[in-house]
Amino acid sequence: MQTISGPGHELYAVLTIAQRDVMRFLRDPARVVGTLILPVVFVGLIGAGFQGSFGRSLSYNLIPVIFTGIFTQTLFQSTASGITSLIEDRENNFSQAIFISPISRYSIVVGKIIGESLVALLQAVAILLFGLIVGIPFTPLTILGMLGAGILVCLIGGSFGVLLLSVFGSQRAANQIFPYFIFPQIFLAGVFNPLHNVPWYLAILSKITPLTYGIDLVRNAYYAGRPEYSQIVVANPLVNIAVIVGLFMVFVFIGTALFVNSERNR
Repeated sequence: MQTISGPGHELYAVLTIAQRDVMRFLRDPARVVGTLILPVVFVGLIGAGFQGSFGRSLSYNLIPVIFTGIFTQTLFQSTASGITSLIEDRENNFSQAIFISPISRYSIVVGKIIGESLVALLQAVAILLFGLIVGIPFTPLTILGMLGAGILVCLIGGSFGVLLLSVFGSQRAANQIFPYFIFPQIFLAGVFNPLHNVPWYLAILSKITPLTYGIDLVRNAYYAGRPEYSQIVVANPLVNIAVIVGLFMVFVFIGTALFVNSERNR
C-alpha cells in the first residue's frame, strides 16, 4: 500500500488533527453548552449591571463595549486552553499513536492551533447570534470585520497556548496554573471597559498583555465609522495587527521549540 510522504504527509496530519479537535467539540454537548453560557451570562447580566451603574454617566452605550471584550476573550481563552489540552492528549492511548507516528511535532502544533481556532470560531458565530438577539447593533460589514479580527485573535490565543504548553509538565499543573495567566488579562486588557484614562502603571501592564491587542482590534472593526470610535479604541488597527502577528511568530517559535525539545527528552 502506498503511503503519503513529504509535505503531503504533513499536511494530511495537520488536517487530521484539526478535524479531530472540531469533532471532539461537536460530540461533547456539555462543552458546547458550557462554552456558550459564560459569554451569555457576562454580556446579559454583567453588561446590564455595568450599564445601569456606570453607563448613565457615559456618552456611549457600555454593553457593546463589554460584548466586544467578551467576544474576544472567549476566542482567546478557548483557543489557548484547547492547545494546552495537548498535554492530556499526549497521555492517553489515542494520542500516543500520534506522538510515535512519523510526523513532525510542528505539524501536531499547527494542527492543534487550526483545530482549536475553528472550534473558537464556531463559538464566535454563536456569540454574534446572541448579540443580534439581545439587540447589539450590527451591520454585515461589522460582522465580517469582527470575524476577520477573531481569526487573528484565535491565532494569538493558540500561540499563547503553545508557549504555556512548553512549560506545563502535566494536565493537573496546566489546570491549576492556566487561570493565573488568563484572569489577569481579562482585567488588564479592558474586557469590561475601554483603556482610556487608566493609571500609568495599569497602562504599562496592559501593553504587555497579549489579549489587549486582540480586544482593541475587534473594537477597531466594530466601532469603525461610529462617532464613539475615539472614546473606545486605543490604537490604529494596523498597529494591533502588527503586534498580534509579531507575538504570534515569537510565541509559536519559542513554544514549539521548547515543546519539541521536551518531546525528544521523553
